[in-house]
Amino acid sequence: MKLFEETTQARPFIKWVGGKTQLLDEVRESLPRDFAERKHFTYVEPFVGGGAVLFWILQTYPNIEYAVINDINEELICTYRVIKSDVESLIEALSIIQDEYSRLDTNARKEYYLAKRALFNTKQTSQIETATLFIFLNRTCFNGLYRVNSKGEFNVPHGKYANPRICDASNLIAVSKVLQKVEILCGDFAQTGKYANTSTLFYLDPPYKPITETSSFTSYAQGGFDDSEQIRLRDFCNQISTAGALFVASNSDPTEVHSEETFFDRIYNHFFIKRVSAARMINSDPNGRGCISELMISNVINA
Repeated sequence: MKLFEETTQARPFIKWVGGKTQLLDEVRESLPRDFAERKHFTYVEPFVGGGAVLFWILQTYPNIEYAVINDINEELICTYRVIKSDVESLIEALSIIQDEYSRLDTNARKEYYLAKRALFNTKQTSQIETATLFIFLNRTCFNGLYRVNSKGEFNVPHGKYANPRICDASNLIAVSKVLQKVEILCGDFAQTGKYANTSTLFYLDPPYKPITETSSFTSYAQGGFDDSEQIRLRDFCNQISTAGALFVASNSDPTEVHSEETFFDRIYNHFFIKRVSAARMINSDPNGRGCISELMISNVINA
């Protein structure tokens, strides 16, 4: 018997830098105009992150019969897998941790957070514990960031939220239902290339190329994502396009700050490039939380 009932549409269960909730209309505009009428499609997302596009697209287009998601972040992927396979145990564990945390004063909450962060960084917890800690830390850390140091340790400080919602049971149940038709991979984005064919749609949302010295959030995993990785991703787009797959990719717009910095315009000059306006939702400087230009790159003719 299920302990919880589905009561909502699935939406991202974590905060994630660069989340695409605000750009869903632009993603829709980048798809073929007749996409909803095309049958038996597979959707592939090599950098799933918070899953905003994943949840939206699978609940909007019933012609997508199967999906594949991937990310290099092992703890993130562990959390997706736990939500898919054992969401009720996760909800129970999150409910306990939410109750414990909510009873504490500010100083005790910080100590509790640091203890849980240290436990998370041991990388010796069970899958349920890892997923529970991942969501707890995301909901209670500073600005919902995910950042690791050179040792691969999560090092974001405690955030001072009055009443963070650590356990959103109804959303987790909805997410679990959506994930039942999703294959979940962990590793380099290139491994998803084997799914490319004429009935596949890829959405690529890699770590963005920094446009200022203070805008780099590419340390979501050890190793980062520099210009050579961006070029490798361009080559991947060439590969899947040659195989007949459709793709839409997002990235920063370096010309926003330096008009002569045409990196993406040059490496993607054989694809369609569209500039769109996006609100920067997570920034340590409140003055940096305005609208900026981002790129939507695709091989879709009507994009």
